[in-house]
Amino acid sequence: MYRHIVDFASSTPAWLHTLAEVGTDAGLFLFAALFVMAFLRAWRAPARDLALVMAGPVGIVLAYVLSEVVKVLVREDRPCRGVTATIAACPPPTDWSFPSNHSVIAAGAAATLVLVWRALAWLVVPLAVVMAFSRVFVGVHYPHDVIVGCLLGAALAPLFALLVVGAFTPAVRLVRTRLSPR
Repeated sequence: MYRHIVDFASSTPAWLHTLAEVGTDAGLFLFAALFVMAFLRAWRAPARDLALVMAGPVGIVLAYVLSEVVKVLVREDRPCRGVTATIAACPPPTDWSFPSNHSVIAAGAAATLVLVWRALAWLVVPLAVVMAFSRVFVGVHYPHDVIVGCLLGAALAPLFALLVVGAFTPAVRLVRTRLSPR
């Protein structure tokens, strides 16, 4: 399947190659902007809601760290090290393939944003899927790398956010009392 996707990708126009390479990182910035919007939206909401928005990025970082641990333990070579020509330059030999960190972050951000602002699901879920697929399209990951990355991110980031929200909620209440007019 990897070879079919990469062969198809090489037959597409150059603008699509650029979009696939740049789009993955641009999508991460879009997720960050959506978290800022969610923060502003939750500013006047109950303290736990705002705390959950703030805990979301922490959950994503924790899912990312766990994926890095898995990467180091599994040590799967990138598929671009083979004979197939790819759109993107192959990362260095010590940058392992399984699981895809971009997919962990994208799926984790999407799932956490859906947790805090369900109405965004129509936007963030397809965005995460496209971002994950782009990693195979440009040739730097196998399909199973992005599938497992998406599963890890979508399951662990919201779980971790829910686990740490209790620590954020009192801090939100404290800051709100200090900022409120007397």
